Amino acid sequence: MRVTRRTYLLILAAAFAVLWAALAIAPLHRSDWLLENVLLLLGVAGIVATSRVFPLSRVSYTTLFVFFCLHTIGAHYTYSEVPYDQAARALFGFSIDELFGWERNNFDRVVHFSYGLLLAYPIREVFLRVVAVRGFWGYFLPLDLTMSTSMLYELIEWGAAVGFGGDLGAAFLGSQGDVWDAQKDMALASLGALITMTVTACINIAYQRDFAREWADSFRVRNNQPLGEEAIARMRGEAMP
Repeated sequence: MRVTRRTYLLILAAAFAVLWAALAIAPLHRSDWLLENVLLLLGVAGIVATSRVFPLSRVSYTTLFVFFCLHTIGAHYTYSEVPYDQAARALFGFSIDELFGWERNNFDRVVHFSYGLLLAYPIREVFLRVVAVRGFWGYFLPLDLTMSTSMLYELIEWGAAVGFGGDLGAAFLGSQGDVWDAQKDMALASLGALITMTVTACINIAYQRDFAREWADSFRVRNNQPLGEEAIARMRGEAMP
């Protein structure tokens, strides 16, 4: 039996609420947990508030759900102390760190990669439905926004680490002594978004009959009038020399 859209979203919401409530109990560092949940709760509130006037696709809600779950796990333990390797050893009998040759706790890197991989499509949906971008810009702008917001988050981490200092600042920053941690996080988020946009483009190439025409049309000049000082002069009714 086909699950209705409303039922599907209620299942996702209930599953996330149960996970969040369970991991809100006795987090490893309560102060860091509170900081980590500020952006999460703002994001969830924004999605709920716009769900009626701007409902997203099931694909977008699913990718957002997965990302929020990963972030909730990271907030409970702090990103640098999530025991994913111990869990893999206990459940499956092998070490993830040994499998990939990791020498640090890389849960934070996985989530930064997932940020691009999982959020690029919902961002693309917003651009297509609100800004009405098409062709090349429907793939480039989600990648660009993912990269820029990833950079913004690194600045927030830096500001919080400097502002709070001590163990709380170090826990929130989670660099684990890597001086290039911020750059690697941004690179992984960008890679994740690039993969998602590439897969999306491949699917559209296969099924969208006017893909090539739309792509070419996205580079067509809509307004051949210069902006800047010329636009100001036109608004003031003046002629440019």
